[in-house]
Amino acid sequence: MKVLIVGAGIAGPTLAFWLNKSGHEVTIVERAPELRRGGYLIDFWGAGFDVAERMGIVPELRTRGCLFTEARAIDRNGRTVASFTPEAVLRSNKRYLSIPRTDLAAIIYDSLGGAVELMLGDTVRDLADDGERVRVTFDSGGIRDFDLVIGADGLHSRVRRLAFGPDEHFEKYLGMVVAVFDAEQYPERDELVAMMHAEVGFQAIRLSFRDDATLLLFSLRHDGEVPVGRTAQESLLREKLAGAGWEVPRMLEVMPDAENFYFDSVSQIQMSSWSTGRIALVGDAGACPSFLAGQGSALAMVEAYTLAAELARTSDHREAFARYEERLAPLLRSKQDAAQGLGLGFAPKNKIQLIVRNSVLKMMGLPRVADIAMGRSFHDRVELPPFPGQIRAD
Repeated sequence: MKVLIVGAGIAGPTLAFWLNKSGHEVTIVERAPELRRGGYLIDFWGAGFDVAERMGIVPELRTRGCLFTEARAIDRNGRTVASFTPEAVLRSNKRYLSIPRTDLAAIIYDSLGGAVELMLGDTVRDLADDGERVRVTFDSGGIRDFDLVIGADGLHSRVRRLAFGPDEHFEKYLGMVVAVFDAEQYPERDELVAMMHAEVGFQAIRLSFRDDATLLLFSLRHDGEVPVGRTAQESLLREKLAGAGWEVPRMLEVMPDAENFYFDSVSQIQMSSWSTGRIALVGDAGACPSFLAGQGSALAMVEAYTLAAELARTSDHREAFARYEERLAPLLRSKQDAAQGLGLGFAPKNKIQLIVRNSVLKMMGLPRVADIAMGRSFHDRVELPPFPGQIRAD
């Protein structure tokens, strides 16, 4: 079949890899003029790690990723409040690493080896599904027919809007925004230690990793309109974080010089179905668990692999779409439910929540406490389906 995938982030190229394995003719369209840079550092583990192994990309992930050795909570005066290791939450560091999201995307895309068509600087304008094909009109004016169209274009998916309806029907805003940016030659470094500072209404994180790189992250409560445009977004951060302690003033000072700056709402996408006719959604486009879940990229790879595996098992796309959703909907909805209870850790609403957060962090070295605090959201309960004709990596 001829398949159009909209979006060249994590889910799209992963889906393209597996669809290509089963002989489909794949085109990826990406509205950005080049493969994206920037974004944030992600923790990668669980079933997504299993998919990466089956793709044979784990050695490259280990080369370009890193292993953080500690998470340390700091008060406004720079004193340590709590400290724990990743193993306390994840139970193992053998199938876990941290990697910039765009590095993960680049590794997945490189694994395609030029086997799929890539259209950059364009996206879909209109979708017309007549039951036999989907006629796609692109922003550039081109018109092409495809057997299937898969939206892998993220939280603000245009495919979802065109095929299912307006964003407000599906997006659940969780009352927070997130900002991430890099800092060159940032003066403070704690190598491979996640430094976390929270006050009422926000959390600030500093991540120092390879090649003198530093990533700065803010998650904060915000009840009004989410600003559009970097100038307005930076203004909101300065307003909300005025008077904050620890290194926050210095982080805000270096913010305008950041080459890569990411800002978005913390939202979920909740849908009763991820497909309609010959159009389906994968990754954040159909079931975004939100930034709070901490596993969006790995889950996107699981979704992409599962969808491709089901399409490889049958020539009936309706059957494949139904099995794909049947397999994964319980997992994704459980991740969303768990994430909604994690806001306290990312931006306490009040002093009581701040005290609770810090108290929990002090006990995070105890596995049972970690499971209760995280709602077991860091442990996948999903079995990947076999892939017909799959060649496993050694």
